Amino acid sequence: MPDPVNVLLVGAGEINFGSAEGPWNHTLRLEKILGARLRVVALIDLDESRAKAAVDAKLASPVANAYANCKLFPTVTEAARSLLSDIPQIAIVGAPPFARGTDTPGRDLELQLARAFPRCALFVEKPVSSGPEDACWRVADALAKNGSVVGVGYMLRYLKGAQSVRDIIRENGLLVMGTNARYIMAYEWARKMAWWDKTKSGGPIIEQATHFCDLSRYFGGDAHLPSVVAHSVQAHEPPGRLSAQRFDEAPIPPAHRLPRLTSATWKYAGGAVGMLTHVIALHGNTYDTEFEVYADGHRFKLVDPYGTPKLCIRRPGLAEEEVHVFTDDDPFYTELETFVDVVEGRSAVGRILSPYEDAIKTYELTWAIRRASERAAEGYTTTQ
Repeated sequence: MPDPVNVLLVGAGEINFGSAEGPWNHTLRLEKILGARLRVVALIDLDESRAKAAVDAKLASPVANAYANCKLFPTVTEAARSLLSDIPQIAIVGAPPFARGTDTPGRDLELQLARAFPRCALFVEKPVSSGPEDACWRVADALAKNGSVVGVGYMLRYLKGAQSVRDIIRENGLLVMGTNARYIMAYEWARKMAWWDKTKSGGPIIEQATHFCDLSRYFGGDAHLPSVVAHSVQAHEPPGRLSAQRFDEAPIPPAHRLPRLTSATWKYAGGAVGMLTHVIALHGNTYDTEFEVYADGHRFKLVDPYGTPKLCIRRPGLAEEEVHVFTDDDPFYTELETFVDVVEGRSAVGRILSPYEDAIKTYELTWAIRRASERAAEGYTTTQ
């Protein structure tokens, strides 16, 4: 049997262990990718009861062997003291963004892991941080000097539909003219108070629409950040009143509440234009998401990229759409499978589609949109 793969999990929450709210579940994908080779050596989480519950559920499942020797630790420091003979090869960093992406003690998980386990590859969730952008670049520099293999969880780049669009653009020598992303959230069952407080979650663009900002950059290239213009519907404005919230928003200070709609445009460095609309509006639990790319003679529209992706293509001279439905596409699986292949030497590091440095550029774009929308909102307040 091939050698086991030692995996360290950071965070006992939904991104690593799944939830009913969405398809995210890194441990489930690792179990499928590595099979009997998976050996989870430790889980790090400050909440001991939550960590124990997560591991106990695995120990009561058909994949119990992978977690049989999993140890629980509250910090990286304590894990490093204990895992002297079980050095992790891969760390899945699913802790909240406020705990990582900076060089400030206590908010520097990547640097802690690099010091404790220098040869351990890091798979980091998005966004890269909730702290200052310049600190992210210092983290990136330290990880590069350490020689760390790092990937960030922007899984939409791995969609078969997204790769098909890239192939058509390359094969036809096209230049992207523009991108247009629409993310309409179903909010009725979103009841985590911290998510609705932008001082804690970062806000809907930084925390949620970041995937579409990243996909926009994947096709449009680097954004010219000074060009970003954005407007919003604020929570206190009449159109921002929501009728189906299943929690009391009153404890959140009005200035900290999420904008209900954010609309942004920007120029890419290569001359194309990017557009994004994020809306908190739908009831129930079904989101409405679409992403478009425009080029001479072509329009590509990716529908429902989080569910069953459908790619609609208009080609030169044809009025009818060409439609491709991807019923068996799991970008979460593909991104982790690619990452494991790189770590084990079967693929070059360039196969990781979202390296850490590039993910910082997406983080910078999301902050530029948030700041532009807040500046504009201040103008509405003073002129009303």
